[in-house]
Amino acid sequence: MKVLVVAVFAVFAHAQQFKCPAKDGFYEDPVQCDKFYECYDGIATAKLCPDGLVFNPAIRKINKCDQPFSVECGDRTELQPAQPSGLCPRRNGYFSHPDPKVCNLYYNCIEGVSTKQSCPPGLHFDEFTGTCVWPESAGREGCDAGETMVLKDGFRCPKEGQTDSNGQLVVHPKFAHPNDCQRFYVCLNGVEPRDLGCIIGEVYNEETQKCDAPENVHGCEDWYKEEQVPKSPLSKKP
Repeated sequence: MKVLVVAVFAVFAHAQQFKCPAKDGFYEDPVQCDKFYECYDGIATAKLCPDGLVFNPAIRKINKCDQPFSVECGDRTELQPAQPSGLCPRRNGYFSHPDPKVCNLYYNCIEGVSTKQSCPPGLHFDEFTGTCVWPESAGREGCDAGETMVLKDGFRCPKEGQTDSNGQLVVHPKFAHPNDCQRFYVCLNGVEPRDLGCIIGEVYNEETQKCDAPENVHGCEDWYKEEQVPKSPLSKKP
């Protein structure tokens, strides 16, 4: 509390030194990115954005406080003292998971209350942009892929991408199961595997990447023999 009082006192002390332009409005502080001045009739009133937000002069509305990744602060590198709360390093903003190995989770903090968020499969959270991006763009080290990247049967999505007939990268590539004609794998965003299967009576066609009739898939023509196909209880004769 003492630090906050000192900071507020410093804000108002600097307000006496700030000279308002001729036009009324809101103006940035020259050294502190989360501080600004409201000028009215040539009188400056110093104000602070909520902790974690910074002043954005480009916003065309009264509330000009914005996320840091949306504002180019330049030389205005100073900020008010942080007011951490729980998993929030500052009261407002988007922040990485405290464990540096966990790169796909992050927290959205609003007035000190954190909400855990998850990136889409295969993406990492980038605190500099406040978004989920590809791992190579995030550039985070020591990330743990976790058990979700390897299935129980040991399948892991290939590192090399899969392209279609036009040479375009397939976002969610599919792969045939090595010894089960009915099953196949889908790699979400090319990295997170899912074990899926065709309906009874069909097999996976690797050429068309769709479920198909057994006679259309080489090597799977005899996959469904009478003893292999589960019989429905309703089909039994009394």
